[in-house]
Amino acid sequence: MNRKVKEVADLVGISVRTLHHYDEIGLLKPDAVSESGYRLYSPANLDMLQQILFFKELGFPLKQIHEIITDPTFNRTEALILQKNMLIEKRSRLDQMIVTINKTIQYEKGAIEMNEKERFNGLDFSHNPYEEEEARKRWGNQRVDEANEKVQSFSQEEQQHMSNEWESIYTHLASLRDLSPSSTEAQKAIATWYQFLNENFGTYSLEAFKGLGEMYVQDERFTTNIDRYGKGLAKFMREAMSAFADAKKQ
Repeated sequence: MNRKVKEVADLVGISVRTLHHYDEIGLLKPDAVSESGYRLYSPANLDMLQQILFFKELGFPLKQIHEIITDPTFNRTEALILQKNMLIEKRSRLDQMIVTINKTIQYEKGAIEMNEKERFNGLDFSHNPYEEEEARKRWGNQRVDEANEKVQSFSQEEQQHMSNEWESIYTHLASLRDLSPSSTEAQKAIATWYQFLNENFGTYSLEAFKGLGEMYVQDERFTTNIDRYGKGLAKFMREAMSAFADAKKQ
């Protein structure tokens, strides 16, 4: 049975405007249109809408969702299995964060003791599967696998230290983002980032470092993840990394 756009919106819990937008950008076009011009969504359309909304919940941008579902090799069952596994991982992290929050509340009340490490259980921003996927596209599987193997060879204490250093670098860069990206302070901070990447994730050429900066603004997943430290940080880092690479090549 085909459904009109308002029926689909009510069934799914999204707005009519959203469905119109999906149609306009070619993400989800209804299989039919009535004689009076109403969009009519088939059961197959609803199956695809479910896929779109699962991917959206997992943080995929609409542009990438479109690329995934229009790929000739797209398999609905495989996509559902991938989505299930990603949601299980997400639920596990959220459960751990809830535990940490509850313990922190008790700590604030003086009911329990917590060490510094326990206060950050469940918070791990050192690994982003979407960023890794983009890195594989740009630099190939071997380069990314080597970087992952290097990180996995670190002890738990070394990984925690690396995560803390990562946070410190980004926080410091965020504090400088109102300066010129080519300023002395900004270039000194971005040099620290360049050194950190080379020490922990393999060898980055100046060209690769500059390309990484471009990814920070070209892929909205990178931008969202980086800008949580401060609005506009991704663009600032892109410009600072470009200036750093160009200066070193001279």
